[in-house]
Amino acid sequence: MKKSLLAFAVLAAFAGTAAAQTNVSIYGVVDTGITRFDNGATTTTRLDSGIQSGSRIGFRGTEDLGGGLSAIFTLENGFNVDDGTLGQGNRLFGRQAFVGLSSTSLGALKFGRQYNPIRSAVEGVDPFGLGLAGNAANVFNVYGDRTDNTINYSTPNFGGFTGQLAYSLGEIAGSNSIGRSIGLSAGYAAGPLSVIVAHHDQNLVAAGAANGDSTTTLLGGTFDFGVAKLHAAYARNKGEGVTGATTIDRDDAMLGVSAPLGAGRILASWIRRSDDIGANRDADQIALGYTYDLSKRTNFYTSYARTRNEAAATLNGASAAGRDPSVFNVGVRHRF
Repeated sequence: MKKSLLAFAVLAAFAGTAAAQTNVSIYGVVDTGITRFDNGATTTTRLDSGIQSGSRIGFRGTEDLGGGLSAIFTLENGFNVDDGTLGQGNRLFGRQAFVGLSSTSLGALKFGRQYNPIRSAVEGVDPFGLGLAGNAANVFNVYGDRTDNTINYSTPNFGGFTGQLAYSLGEIAGSNSIGRSIGLSAGYAAGPLSVIVAHHDQNLVAAGAANGDSTTTLLGGTFDFGVAKLHAAYARNKGEGVTGATTIDRDDAMLGVSAPLGAGRILASWIRRSDDIGANRDADQIALGYTYDLSKRTNFYTSYARTRNEAAATLNGASAAGRDPSVFNVGVRHRF
């Protein structure tokens, strides 16, 4: 008994020392609900995971190195609540996986799988926060949310001004350009106003060879009036094939609003795609949602979105050109 108590005391002392040296936290989201999807021809009802926020479990840590410098890391696993599978294919930490250094005066430098600056910019201005049926990424290009092999530098906050610069290696033998991407953003936030501009340049790859280039430049912002917050964004998208022919030529625009209502928040947006690559390819998405807080960690949600496609458009899973798909969902999210 005495030996057991002694061993416990030694382990407790060791754990205390480790905790003092490195602060590690475990966090996560469990989100699931029912979705009814109408593709314009047939409807499907299913149990989905990560409707409002991707279900995940993560490990985040910092170590104080002195002089305002810290070592940082994040390992974040995505999973599907409905069937227990991994959320990003066979990746163990498919959401985020990076290590780096952070300084209070110099900013942060991170290496690994990380969010694209343009993805973070869209999330910040979307009233739906890139979730629910009204997800702005249904129309706006966020380039897969995250990129592998990424070096990311983010600045400190200079009186409300912040910035990011990200470079992702393509890692194709014999070429430093095939598959590589560059992202950057600059923002300002003070009081009720928040504004951000972001740019992403992606060198496309297919079967290990160059497959053209795609770029997006975005300007967005929010203004909080207290009783409601106004959301707006505009993005210009261009793309070329390997021969230089134009493959992408479109504009995406969003107007939205979010406002407190009872113990929750009402969300709404209208998004317009103007596609100039061909005739009758424009589309509109309208969306309405509501989240209701049961506690600081748990909330119910419901949302609806409908897409109107012109005769040659097939946005958001339309069964055929010109069809108008819709999505309705209701569910619960718990954060820990």
